[in-house]
Amino acid sequence: MVVPVVVMLALGLWGLDRGGMWGDEGVTFLVGRRTVPQIWRLLHGVDAVHGLYYLFLHAVLAVRPDEVALRLPSVCGAAATAGLVAALGVRLVRPRVGLWAGLLYAITPLTGHYAQEGRSYALVAAGVAGATLLLVRALEKQSAPEKRMRTRRSWWPYGAVLAVTFLLHEFAVLVLCAHALTLAAARVPRAVWAGWGRAAGVAVGVLLPLAWVSQRQSGQVAWLRVPDRDTTERLARGFLAVAPTGVVLWTAVLLILLGLGAGRLASVALPLLVVPPVILLTVSQFRPLFHERYVLYALAGAPLLAAAGADWLVGAVGRLRLGDLLHPETGRAVTRGTRVTGAESRPQLVGALTTGAHRSGADRTTPAGAGAASHAPRPGADRTTGPASPPPPRPPRPDTHPTPHSGTRTPTARRPLHRTPLVTLAGVLAVAVPFLHGLPAYRNDRSAAHRPENLAAVSALAGRELRPGDPVLFLPSFWRVTALAYPGPFAGARDLALAESGARSGTLSGREVAPGELRRRLAGVDRVWIVAQSNLLPSRWVPGDPVDRVKLDVVDGEFACRRQFVSGRVKLALYIRRTPPQYMVMPAPVPPSPARP
Repeated sequence: MVVPVVVMLALGLWGLDRGGMWGDEGVTFLVGRRTVPQIWRLLHGVDAVHGLYYLFLHAVLAVRPDEVALRLPSVCGAAATAGLVAALGVRLVRPRVGLWAGLLYAITPLTGHYAQEGRSYALVAAGVAGATLLLVRALEKQSAPEKRMRTRRSWWPYGAVLAVTFLLHEFAVLVLCAHALTLAAARVPRAVWAGWGRAAGVAVGVLLPLAWVSQRQSGQVAWLRVPDRDTTERLARGFLAVAPTGVVLWTAVLLILLGLGAGRLASVALPLLVVPPVILLTVSQFRPLFHERYVLYALAGAPLLAAAGADWLVGAVGRLRLGDLLHPETGRAVTRGTRVTGAESRPQLVGALTTGAHRSGADRTTPAGAGAASHAPRPGADRTTGPASPPPPRPPRPDTHPTPHSGTRTPTARRPLHRTPLVTLAGVLAVAVPFLHGLPAYRNDRSAAHRPENLAAVSALAGRELRPGDPVLFLPSFWRVTALAYPGPFAGARDLALAESGARSGTLSGREVAPGELRRRLAGVDRVWIVAQSNLLPSRWVPGDPVDRVKLDVVDGEFACRRQFVSGRVKLALYIRRTPPQYMVMPAPVPPSPARP
């Protein structure tokens, strides 16, 4: 678990100080720096779905208000998710699978992208991975007879983690469908369903008030479109492989397909990978709600399946070499002794999926009944008076030698393939090759230019170009976030449309003046700086806000663009009036009417 966490931390911290917040990060920054009463007032009108995250960031930014502190919680969330994915692989199969799964999660480009964004999605992924691990632990406790009395209490940590995760983002509730499918596949008894249902019900109950408020704010996602085939393909490429094209992609897909036979692990990882995205894609055909970041937490299922598939492949290669490990006289597979690993001694998932195609621990080399036989009474033992005297030792075989650890005599044959350094080398290559293959993409993703826009670059240009008292318009008003995230360059400018700040009005970007007042203010200027969406001016778009309609009509009809700077979705442009302002136009003299005779 430690190695994936360290790798994810290193990748997340790499280029974290790139500067240049983009729009959503700017919103997080300006809201997080408000007081708690101001945040609470804002959530009644907008962004209620991110309320808990804003309150958390308020505490973080109180320590250090900059871009690095803004993104650091996401880095920690991604590192925690990598460790939890590794823990799932260890618990469901073996330590090797956990190590590989955690590393594959850490080097996936989509993981690294959201690990460096000041939004809640990496933390939501950590919450879902933690809840999934708690689900597996609860099922294992149910299968252990001596711990059944404590099974009911084991569900409440699961429910608490789910509740917090749902409050971070409400679409995480779809993971309950994946967990329900895991329980159905394991054919758990009714008592397990009851315990899970109570915990899930409490978590959903905590979410219901937030869902009711956010439903009234659904206009915030009106920009989403119905997902098409290209959307689904991009999601699949981002989830199923650490590289979007080429041999690395298809190798990852092949390993995931092999991992579908992993029994216990597949019953957990496959629903997690498939169910939430499929549900959201289906619902979005009728009401568009889909974006890949809303189901980022489902990505954890892919590296688990790929690691299980790689483990099966290593075992298959080992079985091909089994003939080299057979004893020449008996024809039996020689072993280094019976050793029960943590995965074998741990309670198993209840139901039909307690065993699968991928068996854990030393059971690949130990006969199925070895554990039971070792505890059976020896012939000749008196069951009432005590054990009989031990049998005489067997003569050693000529091809054995003492083992310094156990004192017993073991064969001199080579170790099985899955215990040799070749497996370690294969694992290193399996992680290093795709990472090096995608290194240019990783490096590009660490650039501020790779995000939808760079508010810092726009503000820096404004600081060089704007003169004290210059009028500024933000079209639409959302782009006032540029000046709110980086206020220094706009300190001397005059915001023509602003009537009351966002913090005072309980809005995101402030309350603006009435349309008539804005027309009057625009009539008195001959030049104006516009911070606008880059595809506007000129545009056929008709804003829903009447104040934004006035901005667009007046600027597009009476002004001409002289120069502009574009950064992704936002631009800074200088507009000069085509005709003199109205107050400079002298009325034409009225000729005197002729006198009547």
